Amino acid sequence: MADPRIESAENPTPKFDPECKFVTSYAFSPTILAGIRLLLALFTLVTLLFTLIWQGVKEDDADGYFSYFTNLTFIGLCAYFFASGVQTYAYSRSCNKGSASSDRPPYPLQRWNRVLQYLHVLLYTTIATFPIIVTIVYWALLASSSSFTPAFNAYSNVSKHALNSVFALFEVFLTNAGPLPWLDLPVTIVLLGGYLGVAYITHATQGFYPYSFLDPRRQGARLAAYIVGIAVGQVVVFVAVWGIIKLREHLVSKKKATGVSLEAESGPKVERT
Repeated sequence: MADPRIESAENPTPKFDPECKFVTSYAFSPTILAGIRLLLALFTLVTLLFTLIWQGVKEDDADGYFSYFTNLTFIGLCAYFFASGVQTYAYSRSCNKGSASSDRPPYPLQRWNRVLQYLHVLLYTTIATFPIIVTIVYWALLASSSSFTPAFNAYSNVSKHALNSVFALFEVFLTNAGPLPWLDLPVTIVLLGGYLGVAYITHATQGFYPYSFLDPRRQGARLAAYIVGIAVGQVVVFVAVWGIIKLREHLVSKKKATGVSLEAESGPKVERT
C-alpha cells in the first residue's frame, strides 16, 4: 500500500496509491466493484436508519445509540463503502474514457489533500479490523437467548454482529487493497482507548454502561483483563489481517505470473493457409 503522506509536486504521477489498489479487485471489474461497494453502503445506511428510528419510536431507547461501539463501527463501514464506492466509480469512468493512462490521476482521492488520503487509509484499517473485534466480543461475551427474538433483534444482531465481519472480509479477501500500514496499529489502539471515554461519559450522563463488562462495580479486577484482552485482540486481528492481505497479494501475483508465462510459452498463433 502506498504511503499517502508522500507526494511530489514535480511528478504528475500520483504518489498515493499509484497502482490504484484501493479501487480495483482481482475478482471484479472496477464497475462491478463500485456497484458492490455502493450496494453495501446502501444496506448499511438503511440498517443504521431503521434501527435508530425503531429504537427511538418503538422502544423509546435511542438516546444511547451512538454510545455503542457496534453502531460506531457500523457507521464506519457505511462511510467507507460510500467513499470507496464513489472513488471506484470515478476510476471506472476514467478507465472507460481512456484517461487512466494519462497524466491525470485516475480517481479523485489521488488529487486530494494528503490528510484526506491518510484518513481514507485509516478508515480502511478500522473497517478491516474493528468489525471482527465486535463480532468476537459480542458472540463470546454478550449474546443471549434474546439475540434472535423478537425479529428486530435478529435483524439488528445478524446485520451488525455477523454481516459486519463478512463485509470487512470482503474488502480483505476480494479487493486489491494493500497490507495495513503498521503505523495504524497504535492509532487503532488509541481509538479503542478513546471509546472507553465514550462509555464512561455515557454512564456519567445517561446512567448506564453500553456494555456490562465495562462496569467496574460488577466486574472488579476482571475489568482490566477485559480491556487488556480487547487491546491484545486488536493486535492479533491486525496482524492476522495484514498476513492475509500479504498472502492474497502473493497468490494473485503468482497466478498472474503463471498466466503470463503460459501465454508466452504458447507463442503467437500461426495462421495456416
